Order: sequence, then C-alpha cells, then structure tokens
Amino acid sequence: MACMEDEALAAIADELYAGPMEDFVAARASAAKNAAGTDKELAAAVRSLPKPSVAAWAVNMLALHQPEVLAQLMELGGRMREAQASLDAATLRELGRERRTMLSAAVDTARSVAEKQGRAISDAMAGDVEDTLRALTADEGAAAAVRSGRLLKTLSADGVNSVDLDGVVAVPSVLPSAAAAPPAGPAAPAGKKTRTTADMPQERRPDKPRLQAVRQTPRTASPPALDKAKAALAEAQAAEAEAARAAQELQDQADETRTEIAELVEEARELRARLKSTEEQVERSRKLLAATTAEAKQAMRAADKAERTAMLAQERVLRLGNTRT
Repeated sequence: MACMEDEALAAIADELYAGPMEDFVAARASAAKNAAGTDKELAAAVRSLPKPSVAAWAVNMLALHQPEVLAQLMELGGRMREAQASLDAATLRELGRERRTMLSAAVDTARSVAEKQGRAISDAMAGDVEDTLRALTADEGAAAAVRSGRLLKTLSADGVNSVDLDGVVAVPSVLPSAAAAPPAGPAAPAGKKTRTTADMPQERRPDKPRLQAVRQTPRTASPPALDKAKAALAEAQAAEAEAARAAQELQDQADETRTEIAELVEEARELRARLKSTEEQVERSRKLLAATTAEAKQAMRAADKAERTAMLAQERVLRLGNTRT
C-alpha cells in the first residue's frame, strides 16, 4: 500500500481505536462500507483491522485522554536508559523507586479513564497495563507503539532485550515519534494530517511498514552484551535492595503488632479476672438482698402481729375501765 493510503488507513484507525470497546466491530464495518465507495483496497484494509484486547484498549484510552501520563513515563525512561548506559547503580535504585510509584499512579489513571469510557478493568488486566507502561519506559519503539493509541495487545520488557513489537499495533507504518512529547489533548480526528514516514528525511525512511523500522529519531548504539547485562544486574540489585527494605519494614511492623497483641492479651486476662471478681460480688450481694428481704418481710409480719395485740390490749383496758364506772 502506498504512503498516502497508509495515512488514510491510520486516520480511520485512529477513530476506531479511540471509540468504545463494545462498538469496535460495528464501527469498523461502517468505516469499511464508507471507504468502499471510493477505495476498495482501503475498505479491505479497514475490515482487516484487528479488535484490540481489553487491556490494550485501556492503554489506548490513556494515550487519548491522559497523554501527559505517557509523557512523564517516557521522560523517566530516558533517564533510566542514561543511568543504565553509565552503570550508575545508585541512580538506577532511585529511578526504580520513582518508576514503581509512577506506574502505580498511571495504572490507577488508566482504570479510571477506562471506567469513564464504559469498561471496568480487572486486576489481571491492570497488571497487563502496568507491564505495557513499564515497557514504554524501557524501549523507544514501545513508546511509539503506546503513544499511537492503536495498540492491539499489551507489551512486556525484560530489561535486557528489545521489546517484541511484532503485530502489536495497527498501521505500524504511521507512528508518532518516540522522542517527541505526547500531544496535550485527544488524538487528531479523521482527515487531519498526521506526520508519517513521508515526512522523514530520506535516510531515515523505512523500507517497509514494520514497527521496528519506523523510529523517526536514530537509536543510540546498543552497548555490548556485557554492559547491558551489568546494567540489568545493577537494576536487579537495586530492586533487591528495595525489596529487602520493604520486607524489613513489614517485619518491624509485624514485631510491633505481636507486642500489641501480647499487651492486649494481658489486659484481657486482667479484665476477665476483674469481671469474675465482680460477678462473684454481685452474686453475694444478690444472696444478701434475698436474705434481707426475707427478714424484712418476717419483721413486718411480727410488727403487724404486735400492732394487733396492742390494739386488743387497749380495747380490753377500755372495757375494764367502763365496767368499774
């Protein structure tokens, strides 16, 4: 396909991959039908555009609605590659911590954007999104693929080898530059000119539409295998140190929790002892109340009897007194 046809296909793809996940098939069929009226070959190419995975779609939504998140990760990736090239283990440790924080925030943003577009992202999909964004920081080609907003499947990076970009993006012959900052707003609508391989200097044009050949800025020479391995080792050691620190913090927290549990158990034992003593005192008081109540009743009966006896005696005295008179 000629370059202009690539641009036309890319413009249609931009609209398709920017839409809701559930509407992709219907939108693709409609776009192919519209293209068939003027260009049968373009229509066939539109019909062949693959539907993205849900996780890849979520990354596309992030690229479309929050491009500044990708810009920050790309800038961090550049600093990490510089530190790897200079075998700066201390800087790599610091940047590794920064990347973990940024990736966590970026994944949260991607989930939020996807939900606003009508699709929730599972924890497993969120993990794939994180792997893809990590690959963006490790490889300029991966950054270009993610920035395109036409990702078909998620990416992964091992920190040593280049990211496998075969078949991961639609219309790979038309991609944004990995070195340029992402746009501030949503992707350009259909019909708006997009920078393509035709705009590149002749010496940097790709011979065929393969993702590996569309970088618009020259890649720096890869360091020897030993240097790359050392850089990977330094990053791994930095990650190990960070993991050890986190594990020690958790261990300290566990020790504190065990101490708190022991104190609470002792307090509970004391409370149970006090409760038992109080319950025994309550039982004694109940028995005393019962005995006192019984005695009070008996005393009342005796008082009533004494009162009647006194009244009878008084009546007898009165009768005797009347008789003498």
